Amino acid sequence: MTSTTATFLSTLARATASLSSSTMPSGGAKVVRFLPAQTSRGRRAVLSAPRAAVSDTEKAQPAPASDKGKSKDERVVKVHSIEEFDGALKAAKNRLVVVEFAASDSESSSQIYPTMVQLSRTCGDVDFLLVMGDESEATKELCRREGITQVPHFNFYKGAEKVHEEEAIGPERLAGDVLYYGDSHSAVVQLHSRDDVEALINEHRGEKGKLVVLDVGLKHCGPCVKVYPTVVKLSRSMAETTVFARMNGDENDSCIQFLRDMDVVEVPTFVFIRDGKIVGRYVGSGKGELVGEILRYNGVRVTY
Repeated sequence: MTSTTATFLSTLARATASLSSSTMPSGGAKVVRFLPAQTSRGRRAVLSAPRAAVSDTEKAQPAPASDKGKSKDERVVKVHSIEEFDGALKAAKNRLVVVEFAASDSESSSQIYPTMVQLSRTCGDVDFLLVMGDESEATKELCRREGITQVPHFNFYKGAEKVHEEEAIGPERLAGDVLYYGDSHSAVVQLHSRDDVEALINEHRGEKGKLVVLDVGLKHCGPCVKVYPTVVKLSRSMAETTVFARMNGDENDSCIQFLRDMDVVEVPTFVFIRDGKIVGRYVGSGKGELVGEILRYNGVRVTY
């Protein structure tokens, strides 16, 4: 875990503390079902195409007055036209680009903007852009092209392609989204195919091999995003005994087929692998339950 990630997690913790309540139900073990649990004969149904999860809406929280002004070290770049916008996406290449579409008369836009500024200071591997939709005809045209009908609206781009979007979210969700979609520097191993999974499993076979925790989710899964900062923290604190990896099941055909073969029905699903064998799994986004299961499969006695 780099210092950038550690600083980011501190930012996330502060953003979380600013929220008065959570939209998750008691226990936090929310899952998104994208396959029927069973067919009429009691078998799993075949996955055709994963269904994107719809996240809960969080209300934006007012920011401290001291954060509302722009500072000289701010990394949020304001763009004024389609040409500037496309140029910024092209220049970013495969870096994550987070774009806030805002309006000068939107109170919600002014409330969430300080979080963008704070994240821009701590996430050096992410580019942040601001588009004021009511600034000019050029920015209005840009909003029309990108399909923006309400503000604040956040789009996430990689390789100049949109990978995610959000509306009416609070600081905690924005910070979690940035980590989830921009994660390229943490100790969590990113897996993109069955071959990647098999290589990681083979690397940790034998008596000296570590427990492998495979986090399986979807690109647009709210609970997957919500629990991911915990996964990043655990990858740092349990590095000596446990390897954490992540796969988005809807990334490509290989991942989809892997989910079918693994009989993954709900996300997030955490698969526990020891010495090349699946020893258990946990389905849900409950942070305490996840930690308990990891400790249990590492041989630590856990009582509930």
